[in-house]
Amino acid sequence: MARRATTLQVRRTERLTPHMVRVVAGGDELAAFPDTAYTDRYVKILFPAPGVSYPEPFDIEAIRRDRPRAEWPSTRTYTVRALDLEAGEITIDFVHHGDTGLAGPWAAAARPGDTLRLLGPGGAYAPDPGADWHLLVGDEAALPAIAAALEALPVGAAAHVLVQVENADDQQELPAGADVRVTWLHRAGAADGGAGQLLDAVRALEFPPGRVHAFVHGEAGEVRGLRRHLLDERGVERDALSVSGYWRRGRDQDGFQADKAAERERERASAGT
Repeated sequence: MARRATTLQVRRTERLTPHMVRVVAGGDELAAFPDTAYTDRYVKILFPAPGVSYPEPFDIEAIRRDRPRAEWPSTRTYTVRALDLEAGEITIDFVHHGDTGLAGPWAAAARPGDTLRLLGPGGAYAPDPGADWHLLVGDEAALPAIAAALEALPVGAAAHVLVQVENADDQQELPAGADVRVTWLHRAGAADGGAGQLLDAVRALEFPPGRVHAFVHGEAGEVRGLRRHLLDERGVERDALSVSGYWRRGRDQDGFQADKAAERERERASAGT
């Protein structure tokens, strides 16, 4: 991921659902933003430390080199819902659960002219046009990437889409062809707050014949169970599966990222023994 920050300005916002806010931003620096084919294209949004201002031009490497860690910007990872370089606009959808968290409240309060700084993009997944069918599974955090993937599907491609949201008010109109089946699952009223709901739905799904290309992203514990099911019980090939935890139940993103860093360190230490 590029280490040079892209500085943009909010152009407009839109409340898509009770728990999703869309922010559209633009600016001269977007012209240098790399356009890739990945539909899970993500950026790391930089939020200033409280009470801290940074000199212009903004230089994240200099900040991290010269300032104490407490003054570094916080980062939050978000999928790019859409990139329109001709219009000079980037669209990012934010899950918003009231005043908790950092990025969601910022998006809900954002106004035209506000600064949006980000690093990126990264990404690794795009629907394989050679697959016989596609499986897209996730929750609200994965919904922007799922929607972008549906837009990128070849004409006539078959897909099963399973998305978990809070309730029917949080469902969105998704780009879907005649052979795309979308199933919405609701946490509200479900046992254990919906834990295991996506896994149960995928287990119950009758897989079409042929080779599947799967995208499974969302809560880390749910994703882990889905990964095991697809690999061990369904026999999906590893290279036909894009899977990642975007968050972990009971942990904020800082804690989740710390957990992931510790897991990577344990894996490196285990590989060295």
